[in-house]
Amino acid sequence: MVYFSQDHRIIRSMKEEDAQAITESEIEQGWSVSVEKYKKRLEDQASGKAIALVAEYCGKPIGYINIYPNSPWGAFGGKGYPELIDFGVLEKYRNNGVGTCLMDTAEKIAAEYADMVYLGVGLHSGYGKAQRMYVKRGYIPDGSGVWYHDEVCKQYGICKNDDDLVLYLSKKLK
Repeated sequence: MVYFSQDHRIIRSMKEEDAQAITESEIEQGWSVSVEKYKKRLEDQASGKAIALVAEYCGKPIGYINIYPNSPWGAFGGKGYPELIDFGVLEKYRNNGVGTCLMDTAEKIAAEYADMVYLGVGLHSGYGKAQRMYVKRGYIPDGSGVWYHDEVCKQYGICKNDDDLVLYLSKKLK
């Protein structure tokens, strides 16, 4: 399904062949990734648990985001709110509006399910641009503190500043 199309940019449902193409492109830019992550999103889409989106530019998949309409994870897990998971745009395609189109489309879809959407963002410097973008888009911390390995990190608890250390942010949609 195509959700957005303009100026060689398309936001559409993820297809099976996108998983390998995105994985190869991310490995080329030095990221440590596995195709299994995308295959899981495709499985969740096929079972109705998620909506997996791909940004395509001039026929090439260059970005992605996933909407879980009733996410079981994180700060709002199991409360009927959509969660945005695994948002990314290949580095050489950033700053041309593709990420904005992905986020706009994901938020529009999320608004069909609830009046609020949430996401978890990593805390290390590799997520710095994403952190700033989410704040500019109106996302605010949920107040539960930081999470580590899918649990609230207790005050003075032990954690590591890796991809599993996240802060949950939410945004009112309506």
